[in-house]
Amino acid sequence: MSEYQNNAYPTILILTPVKDAAPFLPTYFEALNSLKYPFENVSLGFLESDSRDETYEELEHLLPSLRNQFRRVNLWQKDFGFQLPPWLHRGDERIQLSRRITLARSRNHLLFHALDDEDWVLWLDVDVIEYSQDIIQQLLSTQKLLVQPHCVLEYGGRPFDQNAWREQGRYHMDSLKAEGDLVKLDAVGGSMLLVFGDVHRDGLIFPAFPYGKENAKIRKDYWGGEVETEGLGMMALDMGVQPWGMPNLEIKHRNG
Repeated sequence: MSEYQNNAYPTILILTPVKDAAPFLPTYFEALNSLKYPFENVSLGFLESDSRDETYEELEHLLPSLRNQFRRVNLWQKDFGFQLPPWLHRGDERIQLSRRITLARSRNHLLFHALDDEDWVLWLDVDVIEYSQDIIQQLLSTQKLLVQPHCVLEYGGRPFDQNAWREQGRYHMDSLKAEGDLVKLDAVGGSMLLVFGDVHRDGLIFPAFPYGKENAKIRKDYWGGEVETEGLGMMALDMGVQPWGMPNLEIKHRNG
């Protein structure tokens, strides 16, 4: 971790996959612009996929001004042919495996295109609406290779991101608050997740298949393994990288 220890402001690559996200872009950029971090050390990467609205066009329109503001900014487009049936909520169990596999593919596609020489990758969902202005500094200060804050709908409430857990899903971030400001996790969520760049370069991805069938930590009642962000947590453990959470550092997600 010498890159962080020797540099007060290491370079950060913020990665955001987007789909039908046009209504959320103003709030996304309002929160992003509030960060107290030197933007000359911040790169942005976006992947638009399968949108039915003007997400790609709106981001493309913003590129010139964003490139004047940040270190490096790029936008890609890749459709995966996945659409939610209009009568189903995105959390419906019937489509979770296919939905999460598509999310994993989207994240990996973005990662492989966007990561250049940055020290760290910050995964940030487009519908995260509020976080502290020094959130990057707080995450970096843990000096952990893989760490996330606690994503909620209302401050002090239950977790929005149910993918961050320990011991086969028995303990989520809200039930780990009493352990302190920094706790070990087995699986992580992707609403906001900081990953040391070299850990991704060493092979850490978002599995687009049930990963960890031989891992005792997986939830046996699911798909015989974990996919997407939870699969990433399992893979990190297999690589010798411990995932961490900050249950008392809350960020706010859009409700709905």
